[in-house]
Amino acid sequence: MTIVIDLQHYGHGSLPEGFKQMLIGVHADAYADAMDDEFHQRFPWFVDHWSETNGFTCVVAFDGDEPTGFAYGAPQQPGREWWRSTTFEPDDDHTTTYAVSEVMVRPQWRKQGISDRLHEALLRSRNEDFAVLLVDVTHPRVQELYESWGYDKAGEQQPFADSPVYAVMVKRLHP
Repeated sequence: MTIVIDLQHYGHGSLPEGFKQMLIGVHADAYADAMDDEFHQRFPWFVDHWSETNGFTCVVAFDGDEPTGFAYGAPQQPGREWWRSTTFEPDDDHTTTYAVSEVMVRPQWRKQGISDRLHEALLRSRNEDFAVLLVDVTHPRVQELYESWGYDKAGEQQPFADSPVYAVMVKRLHP
């Protein structure tokens, strides 16, 4: 059986009622086995933080009316890019960054190319020079997936005391 996945785009200031709760529900399903971890329990805070950020964009995948996954992020303010402390050294002509905060697909819909479609749709019209994201270092297959999408590992960071250590992945958006 072939499923048809519909991608819907959302942006800062135009989020429908129930949008944040929808993302929280997808996260709870995607991380059902890790919801006893305090870091994962704070996901609603991250949704609030990112969705209220100027320039926030999100793409949600739907199978009919059922949300199957999402990708979201926002541009970083010039001079405040947290990832620049890594080994990656861009030239002076390329300075803007779009931070991909989440790419997530519910277990029932994984391994169907949905994460690739979400990621591509999220970045398709971005004008920034780079995309940056974090990958838990204990998930090398996920890191390999991002490498296949053109990202390079630039270093490692632990942004919160209770968060995992992450590989910092950077991708040039416009050669």
